[in-house]
Amino acid sequence: MVASIKDDIVGKAPAHKGFNHLTLSVSDLDRSMDFYCDFLGFCGEVRWATGAYLSYGDCWLCLSLGVASPSQDYTHFAFTFDSESMLKIHQKEAFEMAIQWQKNTSEGDSLYLEDPDGHKLELHSGSLNTRLESLRKSPYDELVWLSE
Repeated sequence: MVASIKDDIVGKAPAHKGFNHLTLSVSDLDRSMDFYCDFLGFCGEVRWATGAYLSYGDCWLCLSLGVASPSQDYTHFAFTFDSESMLKIHQKEAFEMAIQWQKNTSEGDSLYLEDPDGHKLELHSGSLNTRLESLRKSPYDELVWLSE
């Protein structure tokens, strides 16, 4: 029974074209704009009374004024940054006040920071391909390759 349900779902799955955007609720739009634009280097595109659209590479980020309820688990949002950009962020005076929620223990350079509302972010220099290559060399416990 499970196999036929899976076949139905897979057979009818729409074509996807990639990630579209991320929206984060923020409690103070000015403070969040400063963090994402001035500190992390996102580009402000438009702003209105209750929100803003920012871009970074192909990423589109919407900041929406409201009650922020960041995840208390490992859930986080990762953005691609090269190592040189992360070094520049690390050298900024504001970095001293940034909350680092985790130290990097995986492949590639990463900075794990909280935004002003406590949303967990990761600035990461690797890719899915570099992560998979690292798993070939040093697999996680009980790792199963699904795409081979």
